[in-house]
Amino acid sequence: MKSLIVYFSHSGTTRRLAELIAKETGGDLLELVPEIAYPREYSTVVAQAKRELQSGYRPALKTAFPDLSAYDMVFVGTPNWWSSPAPPVLTFLEQVGQSGVQIAPFCTHGGGGSGHIRRDMEKASHGAVLLPELSVYGDSGRTADVQKWLKKINFAKT
Repeated sequence: MKSLIVYFSHSGTTRRLAELIAKETGGDLLELVPEIAYPREYSTVVAQAKRELQSGYRPALKTAFPDLSAYDMVFVGTPNWWSSPAPPVLTFLEQVGQSGVQIAPFCTHGGGGSGHIRRDMEKASHGAVLLPELSVYGDSGRTADVQKWLKKINFAKT
């Protein structure tokens, strides 16, 4: 099964999980990079994320998207920002939503679980089929957790 692992990571935590998923699936990695970088200072980015999510803001991305029809499954990863996907992930989903591929969501969080990330991803992707999500606390994601999730969503590495 050919796969693409798309992710946005502010602190590196979601990136590390995306890299682990890529290692286990043999998939291609694609990092979503906003045209204007988010501030590094924690309280500043938290306040900005809240404003963006409340207003429905979608940042422009530097990232060029590949033809998703070349993939059987697209894994989409995000940090949990205010119980929602980060705005760059929503930009991606709104632009590629009805591509016909399966979407396997994953998120990292600091204690908020997956919040309503799945619901927001479904809405942003215009009703695409989303598989069960993987939710990981901080950097606690391990190979065994990813393997268990891949089995749950019936992913077969080719």
